[in-house]
Amino acid sequence: MSKVKTKREASLFEALIPILVLIGVLIPSILVFGQDPHIPIVIAAVVAAALAITRLGYTWNEIEEGILKTINMGMQAIIILMIIGMIIGTWILGGVVPTMIYYGLQILSPAIFLVATAVICSVVSLATGSSWTTAGTVGIALLGVGQGLGIPVAIVAGAIISGAYFGDKMSPLSDTTNLAPAMAGSNLFDHIRHMALTTGPSLLIALVLYGFIGMRYAGQSVNDSQIADILTALSSGFNINLLLLLPPVLVIAMVIFKVPAIPGLIGGVFLGSIFAVIFQGADFGAVIDAANYGFVSETGLELVDDLLSRGGMQDMMWTVSLIIAALSFGGILESTGMLGVVAGNILKLAVNTGSLVLATVVSCFVVNIITGEQYLSVVIPGRMFKDAYADRGLAPVNLSRALEDSGTITSPLIPWNTCGAFMYGTLGVHPFAYAPYAFLNLINPFVSIFYGFTGISMIKMTDAEIAAYEASKHHSVAK
Repeated sequence: MSKVKTKREASLFEALIPILVLIGVLIPSILVFGQDPHIPIVIAAVVAAALAITRLGYTWNEIEEGILKTINMGMQAIIILMIIGMIIGTWILGGVVPTMIYYGLQILSPAIFLVATAVICSVVSLATGSSWTTAGTVGIALLGVGQGLGIPVAIVAGAIISGAYFGDKMSPLSDTTNLAPAMAGSNLFDHIRHMALTTGPSLLIALVLYGFIGMRYAGQSVNDSQIADILTALSSGFNINLLLLLPPVLVIAMVIFKVPAIPGLIGGVFLGSIFAVIFQGADFGAVIDAANYGFVSETGLELVDDLLSRGGMQDMMWTVSLIIAALSFGGILESTGMLGVVAGNILKLAVNTGSLVLATVVSCFVVNIITGEQYLSVVIPGRMFKDAYADRGLAPVNLSRALEDSGTITSPLIPWNTCGAFMYGTLGVHPFAYAPYAFLNLINPFVSIFYGFTGISMIKMTDAEIAAYEASKHHSVAK
């Protein structure tokens, strides 16, 4: 008769082993040997699985189930990522992106460009609820405009990320904006109003910083000859037409009118394909090739060719494989309870309201790092800290705000996170390069922590919320 293993909870040391292995392998692999993060994450996942089987009493089938469950959580993001690759390829072939760059270079100046970039991306993401759609459409065009104006791509990408994630947080159409209050038990619109108190000032500070940086470039003379060369290359390589601005407008409209993300983005691929045939004279084979392998620009101007030679579903496979590796690692840690042990020990450090908010922010950031998944960074700390906030008499909106002020906002700063990997694959700028300039994403967590320690806008539970919480506790004990 075979002996059944008894599962047990990991000690803090055991739970930290896979994380320490990840850090120990990842840092030299990237910084010393210049390698990609995929294999270090796989190595850490193997260590976590071996530890769970040999020390914690889990079977491989249970671990595999946890991996597949977590990958399934990120599957929509993976599908969207592949479709965005198709959009980029077809929109460049169709002249949509070149047209946006062409007119943008003639309208925007270096002095206002970074502020305008953050504002434009904020408006688009607020309307669509999607930072990914924003980056994959207007973000690509703005990156090209910034290059034409002589502004480093890392700074431009930082402004794009800041604006895109403002809307991702504040839009009622955003998935994380709905997920955070669901985890905390708060009302969606109460949550959005409460977030405005931290996210609004954070965006204003970011815009001021972009304004200062823009002034530095305003003092330099714009290279008119270079811009003229870019405009000539674009107009000679593509049929530039104002009607080519319709696809991004229609995609944004589809999202606003609540067309599901995947069908809406597929619609964007079809629009790009149709416009490629009508305006650029592309045949069916060229459209299929651009959607699958991306567009190869041959204008003869290196700056334009580097910018426009991108896109395609296959171009996103590097990012897809990274996401799957990260989700596998996170799935093992989540399903075996190791992640909960680490987060639980962080919770022990919360001795007052300020330290509770700090613990929430740190936990969300840590989960973003070790699981590589934005949704888990909201779900896991949300489950963990819900009772801690209620026990201190703090309204659920305080928790839901803290979850978004950290989990949502820091995800694109981590290269192996689904969001960081997407932005890298879409914009072609490494997260470590744009992170210092993603001012909203850097500032927002600290504003949230500051509010926690000072008590600013930390709302207390109402009598009805207290009664509902006490009733739920009694119900749980009765069960």
